[in-house]
Amino acid sequence: MSGERPPAAAVPVLIGTGALEEARAVVGVDGSGFVAGRAPTLVDGADDLTARGMLDSVEGSPTAALSGLARAAGLLETAHGAALLPDTPAALAALVAVHTGEFDVAASVLDRALRTGLGGAPARARHRLLLGWIALLRGATGPASERLAAVDAGDDPLEPRDEFLAAALQVAIARRQSDLGALMRSWTRARQAIVRHPVDLYVLQPLGELVTAASRLREESWVAPHLAEADALLDRLGRPALWVAPLHWARLQAAVLTDDVEAARARSDELQSAACGSRFAHAMATAAPHWVGVLEDRVDAAEVEAAARGLHAVGLSFDGGRLAGQAALRTGDRRAVSALLACARALQAAGTDLRQGTVPPPAEEPGPVAEEPAVAAPAPVEAAPEPSGSGLLSERELEVAELVVQGRTQREIGEALFISAKTVEHHVARMRQRLGVGGRSELLDELRRILGDRG
Repeated sequence: MSGERPPAAAVPVLIGTGALEEARAVVGVDGSGFVAGRAPTLVDGADDLTARGMLDSVEGSPTAALSGLARAAGLLETAHGAALLPDTPAALAALVAVHTGEFDVAASVLDRALRTGLGGAPARARHRLLLGWIALLRGATGPASERLAAVDAGDDPLEPRDEFLAAALQVAIARRQSDLGALMRSWTRARQAIVRHPVDLYVLQPLGELVTAASRLREESWVAPHLAEADALLDRLGRPALWVAPLHWARLQAAVLTDDVEAARARSDELQSAACGSRFAHAMATAAPHWVGVLEDRVDAAEVEAAARGLHAVGLSFDGGRLAGQAALRTGDRRAVSALLACARALQAAGTDLRQGTVPPPAEEPGPVAEEPAVAAPAPVEAAPEPSGSGLLSERELEVAELVVQGRTQREIGEALFISAKTVEHHVARMRQRLGVGGRSELLDELRRILGDRG
């Protein structure tokens, strides 16, 4: 038996751990992973398609990879989930689809896998978490939170691989909601997941999210060993553009969070070399130099808006909105500010459906970005018109108030609402004036009372 090659089902594991030569040997020169002298079964056929699909994902066509994996998932649907698999073809197809920006394809494959019970009970949590991840990338944090909550409500503990994905999803939701308290709480879970699961090819996107969050929390040492492992793994696979581009993008976001221009420029250069991997990678490579420009206060509004909309076109609405919003805060051209903030709001609405297709309100002029808590100091402002309705505060002021009581800074509130930090400061000053309060504690108490009465 020592001369027999491993079954084709081993290829996803071999590829995932960087054993490219061994994976090639299993698939064989003729592209078949079948065991000689044995009639192939339905499961054998699915294994073979999965093996060739995964090999295509690192050294062939992403389209061929996705096609083979989707066909393998279709074959196994008729087996009623009876096959014991290291990972389901549906999960692998979804990962390849996500890395190419084909979110609809990924969601469709996973939905079918859940309906047919592909992979049995052990795969159900993974399929649900991947659907949550797709919702997150699209900017729909509400559905992503619901998927995560449904998995966490289960009785059985998650496998280390799935717990890694769940922890990264929880961290990502908190970061996108600019909720520092939730981010710190979720980071505790993430640290436990990091030490329990080694790096493989299929956790690179979740790892990228943890890299970005670690920069936000100044906890880079926790992810540094995994990053080194990821780089070594990708080197063994020949640094396939399909898999490497999202990790470059995450490192770029980490550099942006720390205002590290040199690191951002290096990540942008890496993305240019990976741009041929897919239209997903191309959109990131197009947007990357504009992030460098934002850090250097060089903003071409028309080009930034085009890049932001390019990110939205491949499903990255949150990333596109954030690029446009941050660029608006780094330019002094009022016309450009209005256009970029309107773009940012439109992309946020498209990603989350929170505005249900309504036209975003007119953009507001940004001012200097401040890092102090939003209630740190009042600012002299002109008298504002009384709010409509019987409440003391306008709807916009109530939105700001909810974030103020969470302890967010002016910059964080501005990013969440797509307004400038200076505008946040003015809203807070108007709230002080209307409520007749002076100190920070007094303002917070009054805002909590109003929000509590509001329900």
